[in-house]
Amino acid sequence: MRLDRYLASVTDYSRNDAKKLIKLGDIYVDGRVVCDPKQLIAADADVTLMGNPLRPLGPRYLMLNKPQGIICAARDRRHSTVLDLLDEDNPERLHVVGRLDIDTTGLVLLTDDGGWSHAITSPQRRCWKTYYVETAEVIPERCIEHFARGVFLKDDKARTLPAELTIIEDRSARLKICEGRYHQVKRMFGAEGNAVTRLHREAIGYIHLDTDLAEGEYRALSTDEVASVFE
Repeated sequence: MRLDRYLASVTDYSRNDAKKLIKLGDIYVDGRVVCDPKQLIAADADVTLMGNPLRPLGPRYLMLNKPQGIICAARDRRHSTVLDLLDEDNPERLHVVGRLDIDTTGLVLLTDDGGWSHAITSPQRRCWKTYYVETAEVIPERCIEHFARGVFLKDDKARTLPAELTIIEDRSARLKICEGRYHQVKRMFGAEGNAVTRLHREAIGYIHLDTDLAEGEYRALSTDEVASVFE
């Protein structure tokens, strides 16, 4: 890899800023100063910036407890994004695995590992997502059967895939779905003549939102949590 590209990939410097630093003689490769941004370096090269060793970032896997009013996007002119909540190097390299609406709270996963995120979002994998739901009207028992059979959503040609609904109280329930259609949970209850007043994602697959995380906080996933995606 070219030295300027390597430097930009492991720091917050842009490619132009990286070139300037290299030309100033602040970069050492395997103990020798290198002033040519085009210099090719080996993957295992020992690179230092002003004496500080630089290492490529490994894959990152994060869970975040998303508050209301935050959007799942890289940037937005009107609202704060989930990336704004992160204290990470190169946060722009991370992407959201399964977005949530601006008014939906709970578990959001972020990673820079495309293969890992695909294993979660691929329709063929049918990864279950668990939501806590509160509604404006009483949830009738018939919804359990309707959701298990699949419901037709407005403008969609096919029924939703079978879902698992557990009624907790008159106006609250836990719903597990294995697909991710646009506003799916809200539209499923809407098809039953009900409106969702609160929606909170509790789990994606075997990864459950850490109850110790306050809204807006995040942490790295454990090795077991990362591996659970492929189970």
